[in-house]
Amino acid sequence: MSIVVIVVAVYLALCVALFVFQRALIYFPQPRAVGAADSLLTLSVGDAQVLVSVRPHDGPDALIYFGGNAEDVSRNLPGFSQAFPNHALYLLHYRGYGGSSGTPSEEAIARDAVALFDQVYATHPNIAVVGRSLGSGVAVRLASQRPAARLILITPYNSLEELAARQFRMFPVKWLLQDRFESWKYAAHISVPTLLIAAQNDEVIPRASTERLFTHFAKGVASLRVISGVGHNSISENPEYLKLLGSGL
Repeated sequence: MSIVVIVVAVYLALCVALFVFQRALIYFPQPRAVGAADSLLTLSVGDAQVLVSVRPHDGPDALIYFGGNAEDVSRNLPGFSQAFPNHALYLLHYRGYGGSSGTPSEEAIARDAVALFDQVYATHPNIAVVGRSLGSGVAVRLASQRPAARLILITPYNSLEELAARQFRMFPVKWLLQDRFESWKYAAHISVPTLLIAAQNDEVIPRASTERLFTHFAKGVASLRVISGVGHNSISENPEYLKLLGSGL
């Protein structure tokens, strides 16, 4: 067997492995650390039981939050409760995360997001949709499909395909990737006030990707703010973080 044949066979095997195991490279399920049973909502969506960490509050205002690919969203409950005392809080645990059943995928998470919005909207007609990192793609898609009052995207990207192609340059990502999270496609359909928050030293999502996403919003719909001196994971530790979130509500 020639060297060329061996190299081609190895390359094709790697492509197959990347296709088969790609979701293990995207989603990193985390256990739930915060919250007792009375701070959980259970959504039945298809064959899955999806958990939502909640802080109930009467009134029209609510905040729905979608976290990053390795985030336990329940850890935001204490800080969000103090920062947004007049909002009911709903923090979605993706399938496989925080006790939710099932396995995560773009389409499954999108269905769960719509189901959560519809349930919350029945009692809270003024909903701010917030997404961080991976969750920014969930949030912008949801806001293009449902009557959100506000949209906030934290460390957002133009598309997951774009990021994957940058990470795996030698592979035909365009043909292999199943979960593309094409945020740019949904941005053009957003008409509610939108805030994009970027980290100055983001080592995961290039600023250029966030700026490309920003250009897809209609003129005057979105604004872009950058928090100085922080990275992708440390952005929420900066005092400006919750202040900016509050300014977008």
